Parts: sequence; structure tokens; C-alpha cells
Amino acid sequence: MGLLEWLNDQLLRMQWLSDLVRVLVERVFGLDMATRVGASLHFFIYDVIKIFILLSVLVFGISWVQSYFPPERTRRLLGGMQGFKANLSGALLGTLTPFCSCSSIPLFIGFTSSGLPLAVTFSFLISSPLVDMASLILLASVFNWTIAIAYVLIGIVLAVIGGTLIGYARMERYIEPFVLHSPVLDLPQEQLHTADRLKYAAGQVAEIFGRVWIYVLIGVGVGAAIHNWIPASLIGALLGEEHWWSVPLATLIAVPIYADIFGTLPIAEALVAKGVGLGTALAFMMSVTALSLPSLIMLKKVIRTPLLSLFVGIVLLGIIIIGYLFNSFAPLLT
Repeated sequence: MGLLEWLNDQLLRMQWLSDLVRVLVERVFGLDMATRVGASLHFFIYDVIKIFILLSVLVFGISWVQSYFPPERTRRLLGGMQGFKANLSGALLGTLTPFCSCSSIPLFIGFTSSGLPLAVTFSFLISSPLVDMASLILLASVFNWTIAIAYVLIGIVLAVIGGTLIGYARMERYIEPFVLHSPVLDLPQEQLHTADRLKYAAGQVAEIFGRVWIYVLIGVGVGAAIHNWIPASLIGALLGEEHWWSVPLATLIAVPIYADIFGTLPIAEALVAKGVGLGTALAFMMSVTALSLPSLIMLKKVIRTPLLSLFVGIVLLGIIIIGYLFNSFAPLLT
């Protein structure tokens, strides 16, 4: 085993943790890993601990970086850019925000009130919950680096295209007036010391942890049930890769669910293990993170129905196309 493979197994997949949990299940709880109960308990404990460890480390590091990019500074950095470059920068900036779609909306308001073009702010809004750096690391820990990188790249493409199309539609009149007049607070960077950034990063970890822990438990629980209790034949009949409707169905099923990648990745992992197409599982995960019903309700308070409908339509169609692409090219990625 090469050094990189060993690091990937021990640091990302946390094989050492899986082995420890196996000992706990077999020797402490006295359960056979070959049984459904034993396998489910191992899946649940291992995934919960692994996700919480990665969540804490990733959010802390990303939040530290984000402390250098308050809304006004971002506006200054992006203000001189035009067209594709500006949209790409907005999408890439979204990868630095480890937030769900609901948490991205206040930043969306801040960027809009700072005078950034609508295309750039929507590129950010699509990218932020969909393809942050946490998703890259978590996907690599569950699947592999090829799938993780492909997911992030195609998510950024969707954010850039979606933002560009919305910009061309010139629908600024459908933004609620209060958004354009919201105050933008910007603490001068020279007033932020290392202790301030440490406090900010730790606060973000605590805030996000407090918000998502229940969804992680639910998501891992559902994943454990799918993995060990629901027959593969039943899942295959609904979401089998051979069915043309599997990707649209998975995308639409996910919309009413409120979670983020930390809660939905265990479900996607379990679906793939049961024979569901990679693209179908990823489409489900993307739809949950980008188009959850609570986030759309919040967004409706910020933008009016025509603009919201265009946003949902573009993202929904983009996710479905991405799902079909991943299903088609999965053999090349695994």
C-alpha cells in the first residue's frame, strides 16, 4: 500500500475508527457484525463519529479562510470583474462557505446589497451549499477522489451556468426592495487579530454543529436502515439505474427534505451500496442541499416568484442532467 493510499484510508476514510467501532460492537455489545443489528450499529456509530470529526476540522479551517472575506471586501474583489470571470469567482467563493442553503441566503443578501451583479450572487447561492470544500473531502472519504473532484467541478459549472442565465434574464426588478437597502457591516481587516479569527472559526464550528447534528443522526440512521434492512430489490425497483425515471424521481423526492451534505451523504452512500446508480444518489444529495423546501421558503422572502421559479427550474434541470452524466460515466470514475 502506497503512502497516499494509506493516508487516504486512515485520515479520510478513518479505517482505524472503523476497526475500533467493530471491536466495540463485537466485544462490548456482543453483536455479530454479520447480523443486521450488528452491521447497522457499526454503520451508525462509525459514520456519526467520522462525520463529526471531519465536520469540526473542515468548518474550522474554512471559516478561518472565510474570515478574510467579509461582504464588502468581496464586493471590492469582484466589483471590477465582468462576465464569466465574475461568475466563476462567485461560484468559487461559494466553495469557501461551509453552509447549508438557508445559511447562504444572508450572505446572498449581503452581496446583493453591496452592489454585486445578480449573476454573481446567484452563482454564489448555487455553489455555496452544493460544492463547498467539505463536500470534496467527505465525498473522497466515502467514494474516491475522482468522484469527489468530478462532483465539485461539475457543481461549479452548474453554478456558473445558472448564474449566467439568471443574469441574462435581467430580473433585478424581482428582488425585494429591502434587500437592496440592507446595511453592510464590514470590520476592517487590521482590527482582526489571530485571537479574533480563532474565536470566529470556533464559533462557526459550534453554530454549524448545533444546527446540523440532528440531521446527521437522522441521515446516518436512514443510511443504516437502507444499508442493512431495506431489500435491494425494492430500492432497485424504484431507483434502479436501468429506469429512466430514477434520476428525476430521486431529485424530486429530495426537495421536501431539509439537510445538508453532512446528513445526506450517508444516505447516498447506502443507496450506491444497494445498487442505485451513482448519478441517481448524487442527484438526490444535490437536490437536498440546493433545493430544500425550507431554504426555498426563506428565499421567497428575498426574491419574488418569477425569479424564484427561474432559479428552481435551472437548478432542478441542471441536477437532473448531472445525475444522468454521472450514471453514464460512473465506470470511468470508480
